[in-house]
Amino acid sequence: MNRPLRVVIADDEPLALERLALAFRDIEGAEVVGAAANGLQALEMIAALRPDLAVLDIQMPGRTGLGVAAALPPDGRPEIVFLTAFDSHAVDAFDVEAADYVLKPLRLDRLRQAVVRARRRLQGAHRDAAEAPTRAPAGVTDGFWVQGREGLVRVSLEQISWIEAAKDYVLLHTASRSYILRATMASIAERFPPPALLRVHRSALVRPGAVEALQTGAHVLILTDGTAVAVGPSYQRHTRDWLTGRSAP
Repeated sequence: MNRPLRVVIADDEPLALERLALAFRDIEGAEVVGAAANGLQALEMIAALRPDLAVLDIQMPGRTGLGVAAALPPDGRPEIVFLTAFDSHAVDAFDVEAADYVLKPLRLDRLRQAVVRARRRLQGAHRDAAEAPTRAPAGVTDGFWVQGREGLVRVSLEQISWIEAAKDYVLLHTASRSYILRATMASIAERFPPPALLRVHRSALVRPGAVEALQTGAHVLILTDGTAVAVGPSYQRHTRDWLTGRSAP
């Protein structure tokens, strides 16, 4: 897909909607073609404009973002990215197979990553082989089992680029989508110590094999998919030493 990604955005807070529209001005290859103030408007715009991507706030009057996604017909359905503070309805996003879940307050780098992921899914590239539902066998230790639309989905460590904390949940970020899992960062770090995963922030774990560069001045890791992950102050020396082979597991 060489043309700009056509995007409909929806948020019931006018200031949040304006900030979202402004953020898209800084995302190359994406164009906002419609901005809705509630879920019903979002449905109407998606039907009329047939965008490639819909970025939906989860909590909206009239119809929630989840309700909008669930009401879309399968044919011609755009990719979905949710904006959420992870309220009690967030886990229901499993059922609509969203490309990503972006936490509020909105960060441009995370929104850009979500757009890249949606584009990959539209192109049919880098799809996760684990998206087919299956039953989890006992003793599997090299990945995670998460709830999908039809059942459990296995997400292996090799698929994961980084893991992001989200209150009582974590987001497992892969090349083509994010998965939500009820777990703590501490439990995952204990289960998968280096070299499997490297703790770089109290809210972030990265797979070392997914790291492309370390910007020491900005204390940011650049991943192979272009994602920028901040390195926390108390993790900076350990992260640098580990990546350069000067730190033991």
